[in-house]
Amino acid sequence: MRRRLFVMLTIAAALLVAAVVRMSPVSAVASDPYAYKNVRIDGGGFVPGIIFNQTEKNLIYARTDIGGAYRWNQSTKSWTPLLDWVGWDKYGYNGVISLATDPVQTNRVYAAVGMYTNSWDPNNGAILRSTDKGDNWQVTPLPFKLGGNMPGRGMGEALSVDPNNNAVLYLGAPNGNGLWRSTDYGATWAKVASFPNAGNYAQDPNDSTGYLSHRPGVVWVTYDPRSSAKGSTTKTIYVGVADKENSVYRTTDAGATWSRVAGQPTGYLAHKGVLDTVNGYLYIATSDTGGPYDGGKGDVWRYNTATGAWTRISPVPSSSSDDTFGYSGLTIDRQKPGTIMVATQVSWWPDVIFFRSTDSGATWTRVWDWTSYPNRSFRYKQDITENPWLTFGANPQPPELAPKLGWMTESLEIDPFDSNRMMYGTGATIYGTEDLTKWDSGGQFTIKPMAKGLEETAVLDLISPPSGPPLVSALGDIGGFRHTNLDAVPSMIFTAPIFTTSTSLDYAEKSPSIMVRAGSFKDSDRPNDSHVAFSTDGGANWFQGTEPGGIDEGGTVAAAADGSRFVWAPKGATPVYSVGFGNSWQQASGLPTDAIVESDRVNASKFYGFSGGRLYVSTNGGASFTATAATGLPTTGKFKAVPGKEGDLWLAGDGGLWHSTDSGASFAKLSGITSSVNVGFGKAAPGGTYMAVFTVATIGGVTGLYRSDDAGANWVRINDDKHQWGNMGEALTGDPRVYGRVYVGTNGRGILYGDRTGPPVTVTPTVTPTVTPTVTPTVTPTVTPTVTPTVTPTVTPTTGSGCSATYKSTNEWSGGFQAEVTVKNTGTAPISGWKVTWTWSGNQKITQLWNGTPTQTGTNVSVVNASYNGSLASNATTSFGFTGSYTGTNTPPTTLTCTPA
Repeated sequence: MRRRLFVMLTIAAALLVAAVVRMSPVSAVASDPYAYKNVRIDGGGFVPGIIFNQTEKNLIYARTDIGGAYRWNQSTKSWTPLLDWVGWDKYGYNGVISLATDPVQTNRVYAAVGMYTNSWDPNNGAILRSTDKGDNWQVTPLPFKLGGNMPGRGMGEALSVDPNNNAVLYLGAPNGNGLWRSTDYGATWAKVASFPNAGNYAQDPNDSTGYLSHRPGVVWVTYDPRSSAKGSTTKTIYVGVADKENSVYRTTDAGATWSRVAGQPTGYLAHKGVLDTVNGYLYIATSDTGGPYDGGKGDVWRYNTATGAWTRISPVPSSSSDDTFGYSGLTIDRQKPGTIMVATQVSWWPDVIFFRSTDSGATWTRVWDWTSYPNRSFRYKQDITENPWLTFGANPQPPELAPKLGWMTESLEIDPFDSNRMMYGTGATIYGTEDLTKWDSGGQFTIKPMAKGLEETAVLDLISPPSGPPLVSALGDIGGFRHTNLDAVPSMIFTAPIFTTSTSLDYAEKSPSIMVRAGSFKDSDRPNDSHVAFSTDGGANWFQGTEPGGIDEGGTVAAAADGSRFVWAPKGATPVYSVGFGNSWQQASGLPTDAIVESDRVNASKFYGFSGGRLYVSTNGGASFTATAATGLPTTGKFKAVPGKEGDLWLAGDGGLWHSTDSGASFAKLSGITSSVNVGFGKAAPGGTYMAVFTVATIGGVTGLYRSDDAGANWVRINDDKHQWGNMGEALTGDPRVYGRVYVGTNGRGILYGDRTGPPVTVTPTVTPTVTPTVTPTVTPTVTPTVTPTVTPTVTPTTGSGCSATYKSTNEWSGGFQAEVTVKNTGTAPISGWKVTWTWSGNQKITQLWNGTPTQTGTNVSVVNASYNGSLASNATTSFGFTGSYTGTNTPPTTLTCTPA
């Protein structure tokens, strides 16, 4: 199950205690023009609603649960974001619970917004109004909250425009707030006092968080335009309510009075209510839960508006043992109103099912059918060439396929002007087809992604190394990517292992091809996988190490400047460190659980941690940490170390922005900055010697994205009020290769990257930070083997110059294995390098090696030291590790020879 990630970030209003050192006041904030684009992923999150205008061709909108609203651009077949102006103060407006496009004045569009109805969102909901198809908006605040990311968000649409009198709108509200109406194009609203039922269903009424106890309330409004003349308010309106015994209500007097529709089915919730005005049928699709993640039973019903008769037309009725799903995604072909479609709201195994009827539900066909188990026949073919990552790296066995047709299919819509075009939302993207009617003629129609421009990932971390790919991302729900081309969709998410959510990334500053990531997944899904992974080729390939017991979530992780070791603070577990690539882990002393960890970008033995307003430093490679004397820091925050300057730290948090040049022994709080979210670094400006500093912060009372070219003495704002992207800044970094380029992560609008468009900049640094390291030790790494070595090494003489090599297997699986070789200086004199050789007895091949450089010719292997681990004092040790492949048997080499340099 893939759930939308919600990353809750708040900015406190209170200022904190002054720091030990003060910097000079920040100058008046200027601005620097930028152009922003999304780092292209396409989709990445749940799309609960797709809305076609019924009177203007190609006018289509999509709503998302945390990523705002979009408008379709037919010429480019892409989506244009409409709510990027939403900022931190109203981030919840990016949760769109419903959207309505005006069928009379088609330039008008409305959105009902608000992300959460519990305490996570401090603001009430609002109605957004536009008269230019969403390019600009006016806001009408509501006296209650709306839940664009709450349970039941795929039901609807709850917001609607009267097709006869478009000054009139209705809004179904949650949590006992009932039905609301506007008579002035959404500018003002009043509760419809005569509406009798506010909805009583909640997934878990006893949930103390307020999330599962949310009541979706009044969930859809459907007009019968036949009941009134154009220009007059529609008299007959149907309304759906989240109440299993009383789901459908109707007015026949334009909302003056309402009554429960007689004879209606009970026991389920009506997710959708769609009216066929030609044949006079109201269709409803029902499920036993509000969704979107669950639903095990349901039905489809047809109501004859002329006779009042209800007929169950379920493709698979709820009374059948074959019904293991509820229904949603209900749509009518307006060109051929007897043609209707409905989707399984959730059918996780083996896949979602679409049903199609050309006789108003009397008979149905399926988008796929069982043949002889586990085989299936298909009325469609799927082409994901444009978004190949949609397989999620899976290689399932029949009857499952990769990619899936989808899941959480609450919105499935046939274009009212084109019977061949259909779009539907899933938990990961928008899919669609342009040859749908092949279904009826016996051919296969083609389903492709239709999500270009719609970017809905929640971004948790970003790194931009000085070489290799320009960007690597850690994402909620889909793990993350190596972005070799910012304007092209990456081919695949991270695999080996796959994380549902990647929580932290780092690279070795002096050896940037070495990377590490930490992440979370359901342990029961992959009990043999680790929550930490490593790469030695810039994120192109990954392998996993071991992990301590009791790890459930990724937390944060840091790589030493030379890649020789790592410090990991898994969520809810004691922080640990590893020499090498996670073959074994040792507890780090002195660092609190759930601390944020970072590495010094110069000194490979130095790591930092931050927790509870204290900065911790390790000078022995993460083995032990000590709290510095610095006080006046925020209780929570994010910090990073500046590349190329040992001990140079920046800390962002509630109340300000702080800077240290002495490894955190003291911090200077920058004047004029009242709060900050995150900080990152990019290439220095021409003429500058200090890296550009980027921050999401409140400077001069304005919350925005800022850059400083002189170590924080002066700042320029590099976004504007139309580009705020909600609660941006959970992830932030500059580009060390392109001056001015910034990468900013959002919670639902994906990754944005910005480049300067203004005149060239040349700076003369006004601040040159001096670094006073507290300790600069020399650490000799040691390895504690986790298994008994399987090979006795051949040892060279122990006097003068000599070395030995010991081989041990650390992991093995079908066709693959992992091993570690420990090199020891067995002589009395230091050595400056080493070479280890051996011969395989089988057909083993090294596929990836770290802490050394391999050469393999046939069965003969040689490995020479890396630049940072060749020098060994007498009796000192180092190690290298590798993964390999084999067929037949995997017998370790019988003899290893070590030759000193």
